[in-house]
Amino acid sequence: MNTASKISDYDAIVLGAGGAGMMCAAVAGQRGRRVLVIDHADQVGKKILISGGGRCNFTNLHTAPDRYISANPHFAKSALGRYTAQDFIALVDRYAIAWHEKTLGQLFCDGSARQIVAMLLEECRNGKVDIWLGQSITDVSHSGGTYGVRLSDDRVVTASALVIATGGPSIPKMGATGFAYDLARQFGLKVVEPKPALVPLTLGQDEALFRSLSGVATDVTVRCGKTAFREASLFTHKGLSGPAILQISSYWRHGDAIGINFLPAREPNWLIDAKRAKPRAGLRTTLGLVLPDRLAEVLAERIALYGELANMSDRVLQAAAAKLSDWQFSPNGTEGFAKAEVTVGGIGTDGLSSRTMEAKRVPGLYVIGEAVDVTGWLGGYNFQWAWASGWAAGQVL
Repeated sequence: MNTASKISDYDAIVLGAGGAGMMCAAVAGQRGRRVLVIDHADQVGKKILISGGGRCNFTNLHTAPDRYISANPHFAKSALGRYTAQDFIALVDRYAIAWHEKTLGQLFCDGSARQIVAMLLEECRNGKVDIWLGQSITDVSHSGGTYGVRLSDDRVVTASALVIATGGPSIPKMGATGFAYDLARQFGLKVVEPKPALVPLTLGQDEALFRSLSGVATDVTVRCGKTAFREASLFTHKGLSGPAILQISSYWRHGDAIGINFLPAREPNWLIDAKRAKPRAGLRTTLGLVLPDRLAEVLAERIALYGELANMSDRVLQAAAAKLSDWQFSPNGTEGFAKAEVTVGGIGTDGLSSRTMEAKRVPGLYVIGEAVDVTGWLGGYNFQWAWASGWAAGQVL
């Protein structure tokens, strides 16, 4: 990739060499714009490389605006509608990157996430994009329609457009910070309070019994308010994790209870049916037929119904089944940004154009990707937002 050692003028400077930033730069560069990408990391696409267990869950076939969280639920419609999952799949296919659907519309590389990064780098090369890595930014200014970015070595680069694509504060060990929010506030943009999302939940001492289940996974439906997800859950030594829990964490707020249906495939009267089929069985044995053994033992202990099912009334068994279908947990927190895959909240959409991602009151300033208050579900949705928002901005830079 090209480098420079003196002050240079560009049409656009993109801050952040992640998925959104590289997509934006590539699209603008291939339109003939002179684009510079700056990142403090020593390599591009770090989050891409670790995603999907190293195979990059790069999009989701079921992408739709209602699978995104934002203070303005309509904001994402324009970008997602104009650059779809099928558009990104076509790009992946053009580079002959083999992929597969794992589950629930989630698409992964057959090989490695490095293929997606290499593809984006090649797209940037095709657009003659300059990429400067390992660069610390000490100041960003705006005067007379020109943005100036000063680096730690006192180089200053200028452009008529500036794109904020530095993401949110999730996974700080990879260098993630709140830089995007500081920059947004500098230019008068509002920030919706950022919170960890797609993150494990923690349980207090009152739920200590369940800590003995660390490592146990099972299929559940988890609910918080009116939102529910059915996927796998996992007990950890700190609390609850697994896809279903990560999904609901984006909707959970301190003080909320979450309800878990441990037997989502069972009818409400299933314990009564079980009594008639095997009246001499106990609750522990019956649960052990449909749940992991350690989980069955703990749940039976908590419900505290002893003896044979035959000696339990239908009403008592209905009540037990109801508890198993809506077991209440009160998390005391999350594992924080350190373990969060993404961020809920971010730079407010009210100040941005949903078509171009440009700040309404600051001409030439754009915000894309995770930095924006748009957060997708687990399973490739956030990457699709990165591609779509980057493409939207790249079309008009």
